Amino acid sequence: MRRRELLLMATSIIAARAVRAEQKSMPVIGFLGTSPQNAGFLDPFRQGLSEIGYVEGNNVAMEYREAHFHYDQLPALAADLVKRKVDVLVTANGTTPALAAKNATSTIPIVFTFVSDPVGIGLVASLARPGGNVTGFSNIAASLGPKQMQLISELVPQADAIAVLVNPNNSAAELLIRDTQLAAHEKGWKLVVLKASTAEEIDTAFRLPRSAASRRPPRRPRRVLQ
Repeated sequence: MRRRELLLMATSIIAARAVRAEQKSMPVIGFLGTSPQNAGFLDPFRQGLSEIGYVEGNNVAMEYREAHFHYDQLPALAADLVKRKVDVLVTANGTTPALAAKNATSTIPIVFTFVSDPVGIGLVASLARPGGNVTGFSNIAASLGPKQMQLISELVPQADAIAVLVNPNNSAAELLIRDTQLAAHEKGWKLVVLKASTAEEIDTAFRLPRSAASRRPPRRPRRVLQ
């Protein structure tokens, strides 16, 4: 082998090692979600990172793991991110990914999003003082059931049977069902609870037979608001 070729090969090896070393020293954010379509979350997330000086591929790396709505895969995906020693875990799409991340590590910082009741499900100790390695944002969606019932009664005053569609794999589902049932009972409505966690089950839920919603309680006199 000629000296020139040997020098070029050595230079290439050194450069490759330098790139790998640089990439290794770059902080890595692990992203865990259920949906392959997280642009509505990821684009603002990347923008927020850039505003504090972090640009993906430049001085921060991202590892993406998405379950494609197969919730049973989340624990393995979370464990894989932990195995890769990411510096922080960010979860999207609610409660189940957040719990999978928490169960996978007690040391790597976790930032969750869109979790309805993080205290109630044991994700954090309290909203003011989360404790441990977990923090994030709550959308308190489950507790909005009574408000949603009120809005429906104003928009569709003739309604007396309501259906609620929930994901049974979401730990906040029972809280949503309970609050919505209480609100529906107050208005004398029949509440039909439909559970679906896949696209096929959602299609089945929307093909609910008429008879399932036909057994309605007697309507109570409505008070006219002045």
